[in-house]
Amino acid sequence: MSAYTVTPSRCHIDLAALRRNFFRLGNPASIMPVIKSDAYGHGLLPVARALDQAGARRFAVGTVDEGMALREAGLGQRIVPLLGAVSPQDWRTAAALDLTPLLTDFEDIEKAAACCPANRPLHVAVKCETGMNRLGFSADDLPALLESLRRFPHMTPVLALSHLSCADMPEEAAYTQAQIRLFADMCATLREAFPDMARSLGNSPAVLGLPETRYEVCRPGLALYGGNAFSGTGRETLGADLEWVMSVSAPILRVRRIKAGQSVSYGRAFVASCDATVAVVAAGYATGLARNLSNRTDLLINGRRVPQVGRVCMGMVMADVSALANVRAGDTAWILGGPAAPGQRPITAQEMADKLDTIPYEILCQMGSANPRVYS
Repeated sequence: MSAYTVTPSRCHIDLAALRRNFFRLGNPASIMPVIKSDAYGHGLLPVARALDQAGARRFAVGTVDEGMALREAGLGQRIVPLLGAVSPQDWRTAAALDLTPLLTDFEDIEKAAACCPANRPLHVAVKCETGMNRLGFSADDLPALLESLRRFPHMTPVLALSHLSCADMPEEAAYTQAQIRLFADMCATLREAFPDMARSLGNSPAVLGLPETRYEVCRPGLALYGGNAFSGTGRETLGADLEWVMSVSAPILRVRRIKAGQSVSYGRAFVASCDATVAVVAAGYATGLARNLSNRTDLLINGRRVPQVGRVCMGMVMADVSALANVRAGDTAWILGGPAAPGQRPITAQEMADKLDTIPYEILCQMGSANPRVYS
């Protein structure tokens, strides 16, 4: 069957901006970029290759399958699947491809041991539970954990990691500091038995604002893609120089005049108060533009912000371009990002997220997966 696309919209990924963000976050040797979930919608392999060229020595992916894709693409970095090995096949694949599977409970130790290669150690990572209460060993588990690990000399723990639950919330600083102290204590115990074990705690907000969490390995995610986890807080300036990597464009299908009192799109959610010019743009909720943004967001057309009007449709969205001159079918509208005229600013994933009471991660993942991607 011939290849096809379901939309003329495009997701633009600026790999140069990605690399600049990577260098802004510190010494490349200490960074484990988080490229899980198809690199937050930016594309696993293009992002990994760009970061490989920038000097990345390790990657955090979501699944063993993502790790396998990196190996098949010829990437030789240490690769840690953050969801762990979910199935017996995952464990076999991780061992065969020299991935670094995550140990999160005692059953994982047995499963990993059963897959140790005959000719080399199986490198594993140990997840420490410090306050997220998802995956990992607690401090009380450490004596039994060390006893179990010593039973399998062909299994080598090379990394201890945990995750901060609210490092982006200055008002929760006490909780974050408690997590930091607990992780330090747990690592001290683990490293008595395994002195070469590296430590990894700092996520994007911690990399920006808590330098003590960097340790040997830090794990930025959102910051790589231009998001500032401190947006809207008193620490917002810490990520002010980050650049959004993703932009989304769509062509204008038609420009039409409407009269005062006429409505636009479903449900008459927008009724013109005066004669207006409306551009119909080829994007919608099927391409990641949330329907709940109807009449609540802007588009960037000819470098200027214009209000979106009417209900967002599956594959079309309308904008009031009455204030612009010479808008034509075939012109480009920018749903995210795009070139802004002086004094104007593009729409960002953070702006959309704030209006939807969500986080920019969700916007990026949805738009990146719903639109054909082009790279520069």
